[in-house]
Amino acid sequence: MNSESRTAVIAAIAGNLAIAAIKFIAAYFTGSSAMLSEAIHSVVDTGNGGLLLLGARLSRKPADDHHPFGYGKELYFWSLIVAILVFALGGGMSVYEGISHLRHPHGIQSPIWNYLVLGAAIIFESASFFFAYRAFQTEKGKQSAMESIRASKDPTTFTVLLEDTAALLGLLVAMASTFLGHVLNNHYFDGAASIVIGGILGAVAAVLAWETRSLLIGEGVSEEMKARITQLVTSDPAVAEIRQFLTLYFGPTDVLLAMNLRFQKEFTASEIAAVIARLEDKTRKEFPEITNIFIETESLRQVS
Repeated sequence: MNSESRTAVIAAIAGNLAIAAIKFIAAYFTGSSAMLSEAIHSVVDTGNGGLLLLGARLSRKPADDHHPFGYGKELYFWSLIVAILVFALGGGMSVYEGISHLRHPHGIQSPIWNYLVLGAAIIFESASFFFAYRAFQTEKGKQSAMESIRASKDPTTFTVLLEDTAALLGLLVAMASTFLGHVLNNHYFDGAASIVIGGILGAVAAVLAWETRSLLIGEGVSEEMKARITQLVTSDPAVAEIRQFLTLYFGPTDVLLAMNLRFQKEFTASEIAAVIARLEDKTRKEFPEITNIFIETESLRQVS
């Protein structure tokens, strides 16, 4: 997790904690189902931020005998837990609360509380969204948002951004339901809004789970990075061809590279050993995130 991503997560935790408190107070005084759903959503988001920080901390543990490639995938595991919590606690409880309110509708008491709290929450969430979007924009470059999410190897960046986006949409839905329910004196808008908020959270959770699943199973480097490494290796006069090229992300800045190379026949075993060392140095210099490099060659096996 880079510094901007960490700042975005901390900002989200602080904002969600403050928002959750005032939402629960407003839900108590108004009896609003949508407001209670929003309060639950903020609590879930606060806990999720803590889990992302925990995952980032655990992922920095050094390698040991039980985990020779380190603990980088801790970040991916805890990001998947976040997606599950968003779906189960955030989305599930919001839908349940909405259905319950539709079955037993009641009017919102003192709607001014809702307007004040939702307005303040939108301000807090917008500030959190700003930090999250700034971190995301740094990583995104010229890619579209969805392309960047699919290509990203740091789930904290897009997780916080998607959660904040869902939060802002949920607040707008809650604001609209409060206004329409108050003006039209229709008690069903509040319950319907809670279900819509649950649907938004469910959709966000599905995206998070899908992308984190891919990272947890194991993703390789991008085609652009693979092409550049291939060019760097094959440009060496000692290399005849790359027979096998394998990469795997263990974390956002922890990549394994394994290659099976065929060298020119005139090179001796000692010369090939020097070439391998040279290729490893060149690769690490250009791509410092490649922390482990394994190069095999039939020539060396035959000599041994």
